[in-house]
Amino acid sequence: MERQLVEPDVVYEASYRAYVAEIEAAGERAVPFSLGFPIDDMAEHVRRLHALAQRAPGFVPNSTFWLVEGNEVLAVSNLRRRLNRRLRQHGGHIGYGVRPSARGGGNGKLLLALTLDRARQRGIPRLLITCAKDNLASVGVAEANGGVLTKEHWREASGDGQPGYLEQHYWIDLAEPRPST
Repeated sequence: MERQLVEPDVVYEASYRAYVAEIEAAGERAVPFSLGFPIDDMAEHVRRLHALAQRAPGFVPNSTFWLVEGNEVLAVSNLRRRLNRRLRQHGGHIGYGVRPSARGGGNGKLLLALTLDRARQRGIPRLLITCAKDNLASVGVAEANGGVLTKEHWREASGDGQPGYLEQHYWIDLAEPRPST
C-alpha cells in the first residue's frame, strides 16, 4: 500500500486513538501539539483540527496532516502558515512526529517532504523547523529535506516536567528544488 498525506478524518479513528495510546504508554510528549488534544468525540476532534486552519483564538492559522498507509495513521504533522514571536523561538512552521511502532522506516522523512509540498502550495517561501539537538531522528529528517542549521540555543525546562535542552533551528528554502526522498 502507498503512504499518503491526508487531512484528519474520522475514518482513521481507531488507528489515531491507538497512536495516541502508544505515545502515552511510551511516556513521550505529544508532538505535534495537536496529538495532545482530548479526544472525547472523534468527529468534534476532527472539526477542531480543521477549524485551526482559520484564525482560531490563541493559535496562528495551521493545518494538521496525517501520514497514512491503508487505515493506519503512521505519523502526524502540523503546518503553521506564519510565525509569531514564540514560534520563532520554539516550534517553527512545522511540528512532526512518528508513531513509536512506525519509526525507522522513512516515515518521518516522507512526512516532512509531503508537508513541505503543502507549504509550497500555500506560498510559504522559507520555513523554520526546530528540534532538540539530541533528537537525532528529527535532526536527520530536517537535514534530509534540505534543512540548514542556523542557530542553537538553550531551551529552559518547561512547566510540564520536561527538562531543558539544546535546541536547533533549521531553515528550509522552499524555492529550491526538493531533495529526493
